[in-house]
Amino acid sequence: MAFARKVWKLLVAIKDGLSLLFLLLFFAVLFTILTARPGPAQIHGGALLLELDGVVVEEKSAIDPIEAFLSGTAPMGEYDVQDVVHAIDTAATDDRIKVIVLDMSRFLGGGSVHMQDIGEALDRARAAKKPVLAYAMGYGDDAMRLAAHASEVWIDPLGGAVIAGPGGNRLYYGALLERFNVNARIYKVGTYKSAVEPYDRSDMSPEARENAQALYGALWEEWQAQVKKARPKADIARVTKTPVAWVEASQGDLAQAALAAGLVDKIGTAVEFGQHVAKLVGEDPMDDTPGSFRHTALGPWLSGNPRDTSGKAIGVVTIAGEILDGEAGPGTAGGDRIAELLDDALDDDLAGLVVRVDSPGGSVTASEVIRDAIMRQKARKIPVAVSMANVAASGGYWVATPADRIFAEPETITGSIGIFAVIPTFEGLAAEYGVNSDGVQTTPLSGQPDLIGGFTPEVDTILQRSVENGYRDFLTRVAEARKMTPERVDAIGQGRVWDGGTARQIGLVDQYGGIDDALSWVAAQAKLKDGDWHAKYLGSEPPPYDNLLRSILFDDESEAERTGDIFATLAARQQALLGQAEADLTRLTGARGMQAYCLTCPVEPRAAAKAQRDDGWLKGLLRFLAD
Repeated sequence: MAFARKVWKLLVAIKDGLSLLFLLLFFAVLFTILTARPGPAQIHGGALLLELDGVVVEEKSAIDPIEAFLSGTAPMGEYDVQDVVHAIDTAATDDRIKVIVLDMSRFLGGGSVHMQDIGEALDRARAAKKPVLAYAMGYGDDAMRLAAHASEVWIDPLGGAVIAGPGGNRLYYGALLERFNVNARIYKVGTYKSAVEPYDRSDMSPEARENAQALYGALWEEWQAQVKKARPKADIARVTKTPVAWVEASQGDLAQAALAAGLVDKIGTAVEFGQHVAKLVGEDPMDDTPGSFRHTALGPWLSGNPRDTSGKAIGVVTIAGEILDGEAGPGTAGGDRIAELLDDALDDDLAGLVVRVDSPGGSVTASEVIRDAIMRQKARKIPVAVSMANVAASGGYWVATPADRIFAEPETITGSIGIFAVIPTFEGLAAEYGVNSDGVQTTPLSGQPDLIGGFTPEVDTILQRSVENGYRDFLTRVAEARKMTPERVDAIGQGRVWDGGTARQIGLVDQYGGIDDALSWVAAQAKLKDGDWHAKYLGSEPPPYDNLLRSILFDDESEAERTGDIFATLAARQQALLGQAEADLTRLTGARGMQAYCLTCPVEPRAAAKAQRDDGWLKGLLRFLAD
């Protein structure tokens, strides 16, 4: 029996050892798969295929693998604008690439400045004798902005173009909150700080309307000018001023209407488009699907064409999305996370720093945390420049104040120098249902804040004075940075939002230019010649499994989510409106503290696209009430 027990223990040990070995092998294989990156061997030449299945962003957000698998929802495609521009520029001078193909069948937008950056890169490619071909089922404002730079624009026979221009309606809840006896207590500074208007009005104030008309009017003029410059034959006036007559002239055929207005060059299916490209670059030897052609995708191309890292490093820190307290991001600007990136780089001997801002602002305290970290870099006596992308407003301008020089584009949205806070109390609603609040207070602040019984006058006054003090701090920071008096800043502040062109005229911006211009300026200030420096983006790359998860989850739904016809486009915009309602309610009820946030600014394309795709709790509630 003793011998049998020993044999049994030996067999169990062998079994456990083999189990452990197979488990280790499994995780080794899994690690290899997750860390695999596309390599140069996957560059097949032919066409550089830019299949923009999602949104163009300043900074990609990371995927939570557990949440992604549990939700069963395909993650939204995100494309770093700097990656797209780098891919186009390197393809323009590479003999392996004959054509650049823009497939915007599932394109969801990307913001005016990002579209300008990519459009200019496409122009450089065409100047290098590389044809650019574009295809989509439907063209919206951003897709048309890119397609205008193509040599040849195709549209599906069932597709169309809808050019809406900037602007539109937003939701106001003043009457709703009054109906339910909810008291939205608003503390603000700024005549034009329209971020709080949805909570105490049922319509737009005259001041907010004046500001929005000036802002969107300037953006619309710039959009038309850029599209006409890139595609002179596009009859934008006909499409936007008399849309009904334009469509009726083609008997409701939107594809023919787009062709007649010079928005597109050819009408054809995706297969026909692919066959046309194949005549230029050859058929795909690895894929016999109808419409396939020889190509290299964006990922492998970037892997085979890394950015130059020779010479001194100029740091680039990205502040993208809403500015929040804590470690949020990437893709959202967590104040503590960005400050940590900047502080970690203090020992990197950076020759200079570029702060790339694409944010409508957010938390005042998080904005100040970021500003302090930038100041610690500046204390090293290095040049600091700010490069503004689509939006750098409110808190997004707060973080720009340490800059020695501010760069922006005419279509950048900036300013919105103002502060607010909103706290709802429910004393009226509670009293309506027989709920009252009573007790003993030893001071005017005892038991405060009381969301059921309401605030005392002392609490209201303290909160308002705190916001006013925050606004004075904002004015002081801008005044010192821009060499103005606080009174002058107040005159152009008050929460007013400016386009980049006007912002330059009034002194909030130093010069036009993108991130490359800001980097070149910093290099010149650091006395570095071309070729003696490179841009070093602070922060880690997305986890190795990020691209794998995107490809696995996105491929399952990609064919089902191709851009639809005009009805699908309009339905998607309606979905976005419900998403706005959910975001507004979250902002009302969330404990966010003082906010330097621009609600007048257009919704970030990533957030708008997410609102179209997600089925949040408020959307479900609204549908239930509608039924």
